[in-house]
Amino acid sequence: MAKRGPTYHCQACGAVYHRWQGKCDACGTWSSLVEDAQAAPVPGGGRPSSSSRARGRVFALESLKGETQDAPRIVSGIGELDRVTGGGFVPGSVLLIGGDPGIGKSTLLMQACAALAMGGRRVVYVSGEESTGQVRLRAERMGLAEAPVELAAETNVEDIVATLGQGQRPALVVIDSIQTMWSGEVESAPGTVTQVRGSAQALIRYAKTSGVCLILVGHVTKDGQIAGPRVVEHMVDAVLSFEGEGAHSFRILRGQKNRFGATDEIGVFEMTGKGLSEVTNPSALFLAGRDQPAPGAAVFAGVEGTRPVLVEIQALVAPTALGTPRRAVVGWENSRLAMVLAVLETHGGLRLGQHDVYLNVAGGLRVNEPAADIAVAAALVSSLTGAILPQEAVYFGEIALSGSIRPVSVAAARLREAAKLGFESALMPAGGADHGDGNGLSLRRFGHVTELVADIAARAPRRDVK
Repeated sequence: MAKRGPTYHCQACGAVYHRWQGKCDACGTWSSLVEDAQAAPVPGGGRPSSSSRARGRVFALESLKGETQDAPRIVSGIGELDRVTGGGFVPGSVLLIGGDPGIGKSTLLMQACAALAMGGRRVVYVSGEESTGQVRLRAERMGLAEAPVELAAETNVEDIVATLGQGQRPALVVIDSIQTMWSGEVESAPGTVTQVRGSAQALIRYAKTSGVCLILVGHVTKDGQIAGPRVVEHMVDAVLSFEGEGAHSFRILRGQKNRFGATDEIGVFEMTGKGLSEVTNPSALFLAGRDQPAPGAAVFAGVEGTRPVLVEIQALVAPTALGTPRRAVVGWENSRLAMVLAVLETHGGLRLGQHDVYLNVAGGLRVNEPAADIAVAAALVSSLTGAILPQEAVYFGEIALSGSIRPVSVAAARLREAAKLGFESALMPAGGADHGDGNGLSLRRFGHVTELVADIAARAPRRDVK
């Protein structure tokens, strides 16, 4: 029999190759292929005879129709965390949480562990990066030293599983972080693709068989993606991303995948001296400290998951002396901005080719939905013309390549949030459902981007628009 050759895995996406190459064909990453360790040969191995081969077990098949029960939940008591997870932790589920170093992942998980432990549940926190003394110091700073959380500083997966199997079954186990874990059954260094995948598989198998809720902390790369093979994200039940800017005190927990709840749900926290505190009204936080009325500012009525969020879009359009104008974006997609600029030039009659464009989502929130197109366009036109947009108005709507403004979903929730915060009018697409009195708001509808440009230009001071 021919000897089996080595195999290589991509550390970015987990693709498998039978020979080394400089670039991964699946994800396009350079120098990401590493060799997998070969499994040790089985003593007395050889091709098994037909009589010694194990026969498969026949199992029963079921139909789609039948009684179902809602998955039981373990409520942590932290409302924003429970919102993102879909109402609490599900026993037997595995969650993967990632975020930049120092963003507050360990702080949030320590608060969740302390809340569950104070409620009489057994909680185990296993740290592979810090000693138990360091974890205790953090708990003392947060005022959680009295919580009966069981701590351990261990990195061997087999020892962790054996220890967890002793005594009462835990309700929650936190592994911080999965990149530091290693298994004796895998011949590879900790942190490599093979070790991360093997360690995660062993821990997930324990969680599924025992009914323990398991939370894995993952490192992130420079571009914000969770480090290691993407296959780990497919193995877990939920992937949560902890986001935030160093210049801002608040943090956002975003659900990217959730088998037991809605995706793209967010929870907002504020970093304080005692840890993370919940922000029950994020719209008021993002709009706090708004500048005096000035050109280039528009309030966008967005939706993150099931929660409506109002945020200010800021734009600055300035003449440039460079051959290629600059486009700088913070909190939005560069490609989406390029599309809106092209539509404004083609259908709106604006000349933006000789201007630098700077766009910022105030507060550090990252907006992903296309409903922000009309708010971005309004801010750009306002900055270019010098027109001041009404302070009491909100904007939402999607701009098509033809220049038409299309309706967006969950318009009623956007209007309710705007009315609750004291706004008086909403500028929205012409199509869509009839919202009656609009929760007391004055509704102004636009069907094409030219109508929006004309409305804003009419507010501009007397000067030539270039």
